[in-house]
Amino acid sequence: MPGPLRVQWKVYVLEKYVIKGGIELHGEVEISGAKNAAVAIIPAALLVDGVCRIENIPQISDTDMLLTILSELGAKVSFINLSTIEIDCTKVHFQDAPYELMRKIRASYYLIGSMLGRFGSARTTMPGGCNFGVRPIDMHIKGMTAMGAEVNVKNGFVNAAAADGRLHGARIYLDKVSVGATMNIMMAATLAQGRTIIENAAREPHIVDLANFLNSMGADVRGAGTDTIKINGVDKLHGGSYTIIPDQIEAGTYMVAAAATGGEVLVKNVIPKHLECISAKLRETGTIVQEYEDAVLVKGASTLRRVNIKTLPYPGFPTDMQPQMGTLLCLASGTSVITEGIYDNRFKYVNELRKMGAEIQVDGRIAIIEGGTGLTGAPVQACDLRAGAAMVIAGMCASGTTVIEDIHYIERGYENFVGKLKNLGADITIVNFPDEPDGNDKILTLF
Repeated sequence: MPGPLRVQWKVYVLEKYVIKGGIELHGEVEISGAKNAAVAIIPAALLVDGVCRIENIPQISDTDMLLTILSELGAKVSFINLSTIEIDCTKVHFQDAPYELMRKIRASYYLIGSMLGRFGSARTTMPGGCNFGVRPIDMHIKGMTAMGAEVNVKNGFVNAAAADGRLHGARIYLDKVSVGATMNIMMAATLAQGRTIIENAAREPHIVDLANFLNSMGADVRGAGTDTIKINGVDKLHGGSYTIIPDQIEAGTYMVAAAATGGEVLVKNVIPKHLECISAKLRETGTIVQEYEDAVLVKGASTLRRVNIKTLPYPGFPTDMQPQMGTLLCLASGTSVITEGIYDNRFKYVNELRKMGAEIQVDGRIAIIEGGTGLTGAPVQACDLRAGAAMVIAGMCASGTTVIEDIHYIERGYENFVGKLKNLGADITIVNFPDEPDGNDKILTLF
């Protein structure tokens, strides 16, 4: 006869980073393809009638999910090697994109533009990914509506359909500079009938990269990199090959890491012009930055100086580098001020730095950092992708051991982060820890 019911606990295993700090970084690091370009170029392949060969794809979870989404939509995805893929969307037909994958990734909204352009209809989820502020898509919708689509957002889904089955060209003024809206409208306009003009367009390097990709497949996109982009719609895109640019933010992260640890690192496979705003601020701190044709050499200073930073659209200082620089400024002598000019809530990482001894006060979009006190290892969380990278930098320059949870955020945007840091001398490992049970983890077993 069965005995009484007893409660057991499910045990989940979580991966965390364990970092022993106080070690200077030295050596060379190779930068991967740009995440922010890849997550738009992969959906843009949906517009192509033929085989796209895309090189320098970063091996990160965001690109993995987008490739899986395209496969679910009927695309044939083949890996030539770890960083080169071929995508054939010739036989793709309109259907709902997989919800469980779409809701996990911010770049899911790029499928609005590519599906509308390809099929005249789209159904996607609202953007997921990191949570550091409201991510409205009103300017995306404004652009699609101007081109003749009817768009509604309901129950977390975005539904759009071109009234005549095909979008038409339009003049679209973006009320606020938006990278996502600029890229989404570019994709939608590529196969639209007539000319589309985007005014007050974003100018980031990955926007130029998307335009170059589309043009290499037969599109007619002009003016990318300026605030006015003109797209003359074509009837069809053909297959071709394209290589994604190096990742500006990954490069900047290693540059800051070298400065924070007082080391010397050659950051290779970069476009130095894309890094000018980061290099300029590092030089203000006393860090030495030497530029070469496709590399930058960063040498840490014995004493870091305070600086003030305001994040702005490109060519201003990038918001995606703000948490990393915030960590560096904890080590600088004097008071530094960071003004976040893009997002409302990008200082959540500050609470984690405080656990390590940082003295930072936040008032809305402004953070005041009293530097020079040093950091001490502690258990912390990766609040989002770039905040997670900032925690890794903090752990490497802190005394003692730092344990970082929620590293899945970090792996969304950094290829082989641990391996690359180890090659530079960092003491960082991935360790499995049992998760703490909660009330939902009970299972009942008969004994």
